[in-house]
Amino acid sequence: MNQFFHLQTISDLLKLFELNQTLKHPLIAVVDLSNLPEHVHDKKKISSDFYAVMFKNYSKNNIKYGRKTVDFQEGNLICMAPNQVIEMDDDIEVSATMMGWGLYFHPDLIRATSLNDKMKDYSFFSYEISESLHLSEKEKQTLYDCVVKIESELQENIDVHSQAIIVSTIELLLNYCSRFYGRQFITRKNSNNIVVVQIEKILSEYFNGNSISEKGLPTVKYLADQVNLSPGYLSDLLKKETGKNTQDHIHFYLIEEAKNSLLSTNKSVGEIAYALGFDYPQYFNKLFKQKTGKTPIEFRSMN
Repeated sequence: MNQFFHLQTISDLLKLFELNQTLKHPLIAVVDLSNLPEHVHDKKKISSDFYAVMFKNYSKNNIKYGRKTVDFQEGNLICMAPNQVIEMDDDIEVSATMMGWGLYFHPDLIRATSLNDKMKDYSFFSYEISESLHLSEKEKQTLYDCVVKIESELQENIDVHSQAIIVSTIELLLNYCSRFYGRQFITRKNSNNIVVVQIEKILSEYFNGNSISEKGLPTVKYLADQVNLSPGYLSDLLKKETGKNTQDHIHFYLIEEAKNSLLSTNKSVGEIAYALGFDYPQYFNKLFKQKTGKTPIEFRSMN
């Protein structure tokens, strides 16, 4: 049976894995993950109150998020937000080439900084573990240089400049992650195009069948589940490939169906709204005008 641990502080992380490391700052730590395998003797489920950015180049101690597993054989980077749950297995690997690092920082470290407001833009923190970032050798070195700078700053005596330097370097690292994920979307263009086609087919069948009357409007999570991706990853993939996120795609099919109903039936706007899964017609009216520039009644009268 898996043990479950919720880590409230960075110190809890070091204690859990018995890492022989002195905590230099209560809200942030850089950890040498090559020391981790020998300490993992039982399967563990772990969540925390802090952010984690982790890289390993070896394959054991696989981790799971939900039903999915990722290994680090090719050198993957994963980014975890607070309260996400991961599962670590109990395999042990010993190799002279093992290396890895983990950057862990508590939200309190950045709460009063501009980075705090930018965290929502780093959508990769909401990706599934299986959507980890595959890094080239150059990209690995770029991120590692940032981690080394943070570790070096943590070794210094804390002064009035410490937090600004540490936080700005974290932001630099996360900006590089955004760039590298953008590259990954480009290099996976063929597989991404397949996903786009799948989404279009799913939405077409959903709106042309009885799914709306039976299930209501499709959600972003529903579509993501259909193609085995996380909602965040799917939206970013679609945005990269089509210029529209998942919600935009849903709204496109919704508005097209609404236009068909307005022009081919005598149903009232309220009846059409209810048939399309809206509990309140005013929400339908607002969305329709937002997307077309006209109210449903104006659209009907002009065509």
